[in-house]
Amino acid sequence: MDLPNCISSEILDSIGEGIYTIDKKFKISFINKAAEEILGVRREKVIGKFCKHVFSSEECLEKCPISKVLDSGENVYDHITKFYHTNGISKNVRVNASLLHNSDNEIVGGVVSFRDLSNEESSVLKSKTMQDFYGIVGQSKPMMELYDLVTEIGSTCATVLIQGESGTGKEMFANAIQASSQRNKMPFIKVNCSVFPPQLLASELFGHVKGAFTDAIQNRKGRFEIADKGTLFLDEVAEMPLSMQLQLLRVLHEGTFERVGESLTRSVDVRVIAATNKDLDTAINDGSFREDLFYRLNVIPMHIPALRERRADIPHLVNFFVKKFSSTYHKEIQEVDDEAMDYLTAYNWPGNVRELENAIEYSFIRTHDDDVISAKKLPANIRQKNGKFFTTGDSKFSERDEILETLKRHHWNKSKAADELRMGRTTLWRKMKAMGIET
Repeated sequence: MDLPNCISSEILDSIGEGIYTIDKKFKISFINKAAEEILGVRREKVIGKFCKHVFSSEECLEKCPISKVLDSGENVYDHITKFYHTNGISKNVRVNASLLHNSDNEIVGGVVSFRDLSNEESSVLKSKTMQDFYGIVGQSKPMMELYDLVTEIGSTCATVLIQGESGTGKEMFANAIQASSQRNKMPFIKVNCSVFPPQLLASELFGHVKGAFTDAIQNRKGRFEIADKGTLFLDEVAEMPLSMQLQLLRVLHEGTFERVGESLTRSVDVRVIAATNKDLDTAINDGSFREDLFYRLNVIPMHIPALRERRADIPHLVNFFVKKFSSTYHKEIQEVDDEAMDYLTAYNWPGNVRELENAIEYSFIRTHDDDVISAKKLPANIRQKNGKFFTTGDSKFSERDEILETLKRHHWNKSKAADELRMGRTTLWRKMKAMGIET
């Protein structure tokens, strides 16, 4: 799509606000110099790309300004959202959006103008960039709320219980909590409770005296003693046997313990951060986890969302891992193509961030003599659904399939389907109409 005859690119390049236009397929057809500077992109690199892959706003998945115009028939004015610079820094922007028409009054695309509001952001928001919040990548609303929580509890020594599926980054949040706490210069000791048998776990946590058991050839400090005045991270705490749970409960309650094979009571001052991927309500009900220990650990609860619950972060994570493996494997690969990104954002990621990282590394290894990862280089399970491979490059094919399956799963309840698809009910209705899906 060309710019209207009455508007030249020189005029738009002289404007201080960022401006871009898209065609009817939501592909970028023009972007001015101000937009290039605000976003850190180059015009020749983004023309022809889907706008959602360039701007990576959380609202691209549900509240796209142009979609709002299509739904309501009214232009969007002064809508505040976030765009992201290529270095990962989020920028609050004020957006205006309207449709573009040709001389026959036919819709040929849309135009969006935006103004950078970075100077109005608080210092707290400025610190929460994609890569500088203690190495955690993500700018979606759930992640920002977790960043706030980590910041708020920095001045306390309260016990924290981190729950979330495997691969969501629970240990990274434990690292962030410790690094932002008043104990950040004191010992930070980590124990995975699932890798030790009961007798050895007791020794690891509380230490032992010489002769306490066969291999106890000398006195040994446990992790609690080593972590005194610091922080102890107990990963997979739900795997701890009941006998050990009782001992842990005592340390949390009284700050005292005995080494294995010793009657001398010792005292410690340790902040405990615990993590588990198990459903503790179920574990309590089946008797494998003590309810009183749960309440003692759960002073500050923290739930890390699954990747499928924060899909807006997927493009950021993909870019982060592409840069990481570009350095690791000494390849000049810079990005993934639009079709590959569509697959990556549509996939459900049961293995969460860890699975995404593995998928990008796999694709990296398979990509040769190219600076872009294509969809065909992705792992097979990401390029298929219900055993059938997607063979078309049209992203609407996979989206239609996803919408149909979700509607059927919710017995054609559009509100429930829209919630699962992370879009508004009106947006879902519009997509169904465009794709010929009838109820």
